[in-house]
Amino acid sequence: QFLFVVTFTTFLLCCVEYDVLFANRPLNHSHTGGAAPDRSKVTLPDAILPAPQCAQRIRARGWVIFLLVMAAVFWLYRLVKVLCSLLSYWEIRAFYIKALNIPSEGLCNYSWQEVQARLISLQRRQQMCVHKRELTELDIYHRILRFKNYTVAMVNKSLLPVRFHVPLLGPIVFLTQGLKYNLELLLFWGPGSLFQNKWSLRPQCKRAGARRELARRLARTMVLLGLANLLLCPCVLVWQLLYAFFSYAEVIKREPGSLGARRWSLYGRHYLRHFNELNHELQARLSRGYKPATKYMNSFTSPLLTVLAKNIGFFAGSILAVLIVLTVYDEDVLTVQHILTAITLLGLVVTLARSFIPDEHTVWCPEQLLQRVLAHVHYMPDHWQGNASRSETRGEMAQLFQYKAVFILEELLSPILTPLILIFALPARALDIVDFFRNFTVEVVGVGDICSFAQLDVRNHGNPQWLSAGQTEASVYQQAENGKTELSLMHFAITNPRWQPPPPSELFLSHLKEKVQQDAATAPPAQCILAEGPLGASLFS
Repeated sequence: QFLFVVTFTTFLLCCVEYDVLFANRPLNHSHTGGAAPDRSKVTLPDAILPAPQCAQRIRARGWVIFLLVMAAVFWLYRLVKVLCSLLSYWEIRAFYIKALNIPSEGLCNYSWQEVQARLISLQRRQQMCVHKRELTELDIYHRILRFKNYTVAMVNKSLLPVRFHVPLLGPIVFLTQGLKYNLELLLFWGPGSLFQNKWSLRPQCKRAGARRELARRLARTMVLLGLANLLLCPCVLVWQLLYAFFSYAEVIKREPGSLGARRWSLYGRHYLRHFNELNHELQARLSRGYKPATKYMNSFTSPLLTVLAKNIGFFAGSILAVLIVLTVYDEDVLTVQHILTAITLLGLVVTLARSFIPDEHTVWCPEQLLQRVLAHVHYMPDHWQGNASRSETRGEMAQLFQYKAVFILEELLSPILTPLILIFALPARALDIVDFFRNFTVEVVGVGDICSFAQLDVRNHGNPQWLSAGQTEASVYQQAENGKTELSLMHFAITNPRWQPPPPSELFLSHLKEKVQQDAATAPPAQCILAEGPLGASLFS
């Protein structure tokens, strides 16, 4: 895609004669001698310059050559990276076939639990990991999600500067793929990062005496990386604009309402992610919560906006209907200048206006809808409880579940805003980040350095609101927010029923099971539960 976008854009800029294409100048570069062809219509080859003229135009524009050189360097980097990935994938394929006895053509028929069980069994027979005799399910997750668990924990502890207060817009959350890439480069795998390899933190990061010096070096690296991003900003911005145009232009023309569709934001995916949750597990959980979240967000309507949308849709639809009737009556109407443009734009306006008109059969029940969302996403700030109908709650939910148009806009602004965050906002958190990695890193035999939150230890990281007295020794600094340790423990235990948790975590799970059984025994009859819902209330009224 990158190679096509660069080549096609260069062709459009330097190899097309737009005066001929728009019939402003009747020239034909396809014929020698420059003589005009004996025909009234301009064909596509007439507007395409010959190869020598195209090359001459490219050489005459220095900025095009500069962008092409930058694109070639980046493409070579991507090519090397893809080749390394292919070699790695080939080794993984051989491991699956020879060691796990899973043929490549049948891999899609195996669940992750089956693959994991074979891996644990193989460790018992051949001891691939020489530092310990048996691997547990948690060890495997730690190896796969080592860096992801750190990122989830930093988002949970509000350590990363992704929340900002913007005049006129209020509080916003800004976390894009570009910013995430730079954060991973700084902390995990880039030159001078806190990790010296894929499994071990640098020794100086574990010494309290070196924290300030390390923080100064990290802050300096952040500023230098921000300046590098600022230098490359024009190139990255051009690429983002071109990629967005080629990716979404046809979709917007075909389905203008797709910009009004929603998606889980990148921040939302980190905020809602459990510790030790694989990508496919997270995707399945958020996909189940997509429809309830969409219904909840769509339940908020503005009467003024609805009236405006109805009137705009009526006016645009009326004009569009007349143009369509005229076109059906006489197709020569299409030859009128800009008539196709008018029809297309009017169609877009009608579709967009319809997206702002709510379904007249929608029932207003935000509390029930938000509870359905919570059943799948598992996380909800305490102040949302009982306030589902407030606009503030909807605004905070929109930070997790954003419009696709907002996602596109954020990615387009990312080349401009990411350097500013790296230079001005992130260095102030350098000491806190160094302390976080020192305080919340533990070394596990056979696994390496991992985030201590990922051990799912309720005694060291549990929340007192979720536990009985004496079950946790965690301070406010040590405990995970919003009960993430407890919810992650429950999710991991359900996903991996053969896993044996540590004694404090096992005690918590046993108390939880007893509580669930007691609640089930004392639950009201089904008729009473039905009567509390919106459907039951209407049936029994």
